[in-house]
Amino acid sequence: MTLRQAQGPDGAQGPGKGAERIGIIGGGIVGVALARELSAAGADVTVLEKEARLSQHQTGHNSGVVHAGLYYAPGSLKATLCAKGRVQIRDFCAEKGLPYREVGKLVVAVDASELGALAEIERRSIENGVPDLTRIDDVGRLREIEPHVAGVAAVHSPHTAVVDYAAITEAMAQDVRAAGGQILLHSEVTGIHIENSKVRVITGAGEHVFDRVIAAAGLQSDIVAKLVGADASPKILPFRGEYWELRHDRTDLVKGMIYPVPDPRFPFLGVHFTRGVYDNVHVGPNAVPALAREGYKWLKISAKDTWESLRWPGAWPLAKQHWRMGVDEISGSLIKPLYFQKARRFVPELTMSDLEYKSAAGVRAQAWGKGGELLDDFAVDQIGPVTVLRNAPSPAATSSIAIAQYVIEHYLAKTAA
Repeated sequence: MTLRQAQGPDGAQGPGKGAERIGIIGGGIVGVALARELSAAGADVTVLEKEARLSQHQTGHNSGVVHAGLYYAPGSLKATLCAKGRVQIRDFCAEKGLPYREVGKLVVAVDASELGALAEIERRSIENGVPDLTRIDDVGRLREIEPHVAGVAAVHSPHTAVVDYAAITEAMAQDVRAAGGQILLHSEVTGIHIENSKVRVITGAGEHVFDRVIAAAGLQSDIVAKLVGADASPKILPFRGEYWELRHDRTDLVKGMIYPVPDPRFPFLGVHFTRGVYDNVHVGPNAVPALAREGYKWLKISAKDTWESLRWPGAWPLAKQHWRMGVDEISGSLIKPLYFQKARRFVPELTMSDLEYKSAAGVRAQAWGKGGELLDDFAVDQIGPVTVLRNAPSPAATSSIAIAQYVIEHYLAKTAA
């Protein structure tokens, strides 16, 4: 890495005089992973997070899955960084004594109509180097892995794992602080100005001047991009993912993870079963357009966010193409029996009463273009000394350390040369 580095006085740990001053906007796992990599390299790093704690949004509201790389187009950034990131997250958890459980994943074709799509998942998994992946065409073998599952075939990824991403983020934050970096909470960014090769960042708590800035702002990424004069596209369309929990005495219905064969037209995986790192089993998520960027419930409505989405040029092309999916997902959100029927396809013994309550929902920052297209791969913009992550969907948490290293190598190091 060619960032300007400086050793502290008498070789002490931490940034010294003349170290590169870098601001990170966003205290989710990707932002904190960036701060950890940069502070370890000798930069003087400050993380600006608008909330009262780290991991408040996407990082703290997901399935906790460490993806093995089954779905992603071979050669894409998602595929490459997921493969690298999975190993890095596993090793980080081992180093810090954090839970990391390889519960395994079955992607299940429930009938013959899904076998072609399952074969495509198998092909992608092999090209992406998913470790120890196996194709299963014997129902008896399926039942050995998941005794209560229904289906005609599956692919099995035994090393797909679950973790606590909020705990991982906090452990990364401890490394940042130990290296001399700062993490400032209650620091919402309201202005970014590039002045004489420096970047002045205005927050509600004060101003900061940096040599360079990286924005990993998730649900607010397009707003932050607008502050620095970046292109308006892609815009963030928030999708809420809602989960039900299996009743405690029925969690034996699922040993690891049971996933559907995903619809290749959408960047969502469909309702699935996941045994979490603390042994709860949740069912979901769905994918419902949220009425606010941080709209974790139906009653959380932002007129501004909704209007901005409706007036976006891509709104009507998207609605025209995917309205049936939207009606289906919204219906399942509002009517429990419809959600239940989706889940019961994979576990026929499931009863309505087994879905005990809706646990905390998550909101996904889905980037979409002016033509209505939903962006699938990671995307980064560079505006002078400011780097903006424009799209970092799943598997961003799995890939967080790899994303940080990629951004530093391909954006910061090159602009520093």
